Amino acid sequence: MIDFLRVNLDLLVFTILGVMSFLMVWFSVERYLYYRRVDTGRFDSEQELNVDLTRHLTLISTIGANAPYIGLLGTVAGILITFYDIGTAGGSVEVGTVLVGLALALKATAMGLLVAIPAIWSYNGLLRKVEVLTALWRGRRGSQ
Repeated sequence: MIDFLRVNLDLLVFTILGVMSFLMVWFSVERYLYYRRVDTGRFDSEQELNVDLTRHLTLISTIGANAPYIGLLGTVAGILITFYDIGTAGGSVEVGTVLVGLALALKATAMGLLVAIPAIWSYNGLLRKVEVLTALWRGRRGSQ
């Protein structure tokens, strides 16, 4: 199992984070374009409007909340592999090898943050647009 993780850990973590990043960008762009062209006048109830406007926002929020944990999991696994290698080295451990192993493990956390931060920015921006569109819908309904 350790050998499998040693060889494939980066691939596993970066694939998961890459898929999360792709989905976040895809749905963020889709929601942004939808908000630019949505006709709020076609909705009869605020609940119907809210359901339509918030579609996919939960996914974006979930990605923003969980990407750092995926990165952290990769970092912890990388550190465990490094410590395992130190323990099985039989007393001849080079400091440079240990530091390289730890530095490589930390890149998973950095990638997780690089996915999470834009996801949270996107989610907050889109949520604000939902609030604005809902307020405009209420204003139009109140003036009729």
